[in-house]
Amino acid sequence: MNTNARGPRPPAWAAALAGVTAGAVGLGVAELVAGLTTASASPVVAVGGAMVDRTPAALKDWAIRTFGENDKTVLVAGIVVVVALIAAALGLIARWRVGYGTAGLAAFGVVGIIAAVSRPDSGPLDFLPSTVGAAAGAWTLVLLFRRAGATAPPGTEPAPEPGTEPGTAETGTGPGIGRAEPRTPAGPSVRRAGADLYAFDRRKLLTGVAVGAGVAGAGVVAGRLLAGRGDVTSARRSVARMLPRPAVAAKPLPAGADLRIRGLAPFVTPNYEFYRVDTALVVPGVDPRSWTLKIHGMVDRPVELTFADLLRRPLVEADVTLTCVSNDVGGPYVGNARWLGARLADVLREAGIRRDADMLLSVSQDGWTSGTPVDVVMDGRDALLAVAMNGEVLPAAHGFPVRQVVPGLYGYVSATKWITEIKVTRFDEDTAYWTPRGWAPRAPIKTQSRIDVPREGDSVPAGRTTVAGVAWAQHRGVDAVEVQVDGGEWRRATLAEVPGPDTWRQWSIDWDLAPGGHTIAVRATDATGYTQTAAVAPPAPDGATGYHTIRVRAG
Repeated sequence: MNTNARGPRPPAWAAALAGVTAGAVGLGVAELVAGLTTASASPVVAVGGAMVDRTPAALKDWAIRTFGENDKTVLVAGIVVVVALIAAALGLIARWRVGYGTAGLAAFGVVGIIAAVSRPDSGPLDFLPSTVGAAAGAWTLVLLFRRAGATAPPGTEPAPEPGTEPGTAETGTGPGIGRAEPRTPAGPSVRRAGADLYAFDRRKLLTGVAVGAGVAGAGVVAGRLLAGRGDVTSARRSVARMLPRPAVAAKPLPAGADLRIRGLAPFVTPNYEFYRVDTALVVPGVDPRSWTLKIHGMVDRPVELTFADLLRRPLVEADVTLTCVSNDVGGPYVGNARWLGARLADVLREAGIRRDADMLLSVSQDGWTSGTPVDVVMDGRDALLAVAMNGEVLPAAHGFPVRQVVPGLYGYVSATKWITEIKVTRFDEDTAYWTPRGWAPRAPIKTQSRIDVPREGDSVPAGRTTVAGVAWAQHRGVDAVEVQVDGGEWRRATLAEVPGPDTWRQWSIDWDLAPGGHTIAVRATDATGYTQTAAVAPPAPDGATGYHTIRVRAG
């Protein structure tokens, strides 16, 4: 295939369309190959993951605040748009020489290969999706230009320049030097036929584009379906049948734990509503039959547990509220659940932690790391290697088959999902994923409160109005919540019951609101006597501060 043969250039729109189609075919085929090998080796996923790892913390924080749990969807969509624009540019470049366009697609493949093989959990075949996808894209670009009539098929040539047609010859001696003399042709002339070969063929191009779009779409769909073969649904069902009863069951929730006020977050957050903030563009599918947890480093006896080993240990139930450090004041990234798991402290004691160790560097299946203070895990709180959540096996998106849960610490230093390894080490020797990106190495959760009812901007009837919300100070507990309207006096709210200090606490108060606009603020005081500060601070580096304040109109 001669990718460098040149003829009259197709219109710019046609070249750009050919480039976009070639890029789409490349991505579609890459998704198909990734489905057959490793879903996370898809160039979109691999490049997206590399971008997540290299994005400044401030930009990540903005993305989470702006797009919430859809930040990964927005990132993937953005990557696809950028790829389409660059593919269109490569199509335009290919108007000059098709080889330039195919070289650009090959460069894209190299970027995808580097991103895929440099992942912490990369495998030996992770180079294949980008390699095959780039080849498919390059072949598609050449084929589309040929169908459009802009590339000579093998065995043909462009029409000859005037004066050099077959059948004449330039004479170099004698009278009439430089004059073309007749020469007996060796075969039929192809001048007109050659010219016709290079006419732009809109119909053939658009037909090829339609076929390419179909191939791209089919590749994406088939790739996703094939990737679904590793879906952990059946594995979760199997684990559900073998999940043992807790050796230490949690006490029933107090009767007044949930105030059951419309619009107020329920005391127990349903699994499907529980927030998810992590760096994984593709939820890892971990087979519990092959899962192991390795505990090593500054220990006397390295430990390696299988999933069956973990289930044979005494399991404990605990009600624990988790919070993300990316939460703005009043933000949604907090939820409460009843967890079931083995005590992490017991496992660590069996390994024998050395006296000078102060950090647990836990590692996720996808390579993400978290640094947890040793003293927090060992102080008697319910730090768990959790296998169940709210009475069911961990959902895949929340860490199946095993995740870490440590009360009182923000998730980035405690709540490792899909955990596979714990290195016992020191903060001055190792760093976790977020620490070099500007976040504090140790991150106890700050005392916070939030107004759920009414919402910002709501219109409410004048007169008696219920104001309600939640407050949290994990492992210290909330002792008081106060509400203020229009900068006036602080009034104490009624607190719901709680099973212990590791969960959030609902609160409510009735307030008579005069007609007009009002500003409502809330603050909490924890069991140590600390009242949250009014000073406003962003989430970075160790959690947001300030009062949650809303504006409503009564009338």
